[in-house]
Amino acid sequence: MKQEETRRRIVEAAVDLHCSVGPARTTVAQIAERAGVQRHTYYAHFPEERDLFLACSGLALERDPLPAVEEWRALTPGRERLREGLAQLYAWYSRNEGQAACVLRDAEHHSLTREIVALRMEPTFEQAAIVLGEGVSERARPLLLVALQFATWRTLAPTHDPEGAAALMADALSNVPADAS
Repeated sequence: MKQEETRRRIVEAAVDLHCSVGPARTTVAQIAERAGVQRHTYYAHFPEERDLFLACSGLALERDPLPAVEEWRALTPGRERLREGLAQLYAWYSRNEGQAACVLRDAEHHSLTREIVALRMEPTFEQAAIVLGEGVSERARPLLLVALQFATWRTLAPTHDPEGAAALMADALSNVPADAS
């Protein structure tokens, strides 16, 4: 039981640091200090950095899971589904802004972070593009990919709550004509 508690403290310390300084900038010394353990204790629990990243991403998503994309299929494709799906996604971004900003930033240049994002987050975003794309014109599909981005939500967040930002993007996507004429 004590080993499980120690492991949990290490993972919680790492998650906190990943959400504030980012996974790429977090050191073993910082994690050990925050968890109240020695470095050798850290390495006893996590001899491989990948194991720590898997544990951290698992804990973060356990605390606040990504939206259940398949549930959106119960909604009518088009504007209604877009609004609800984007509102749920933007609400998740809002609740997890620090974490998402650090992790997604580091995924751009840190291979292990990129691998974990691909494993833990990308399947949800790929499925969201499919489910929300039903009822959206082919011409609007690239705009849908933009709407799903954290950076898009962050741009809209200062002036729109998640529901307002989702409505704005749903309206924009719904108003793209099927052809260029």
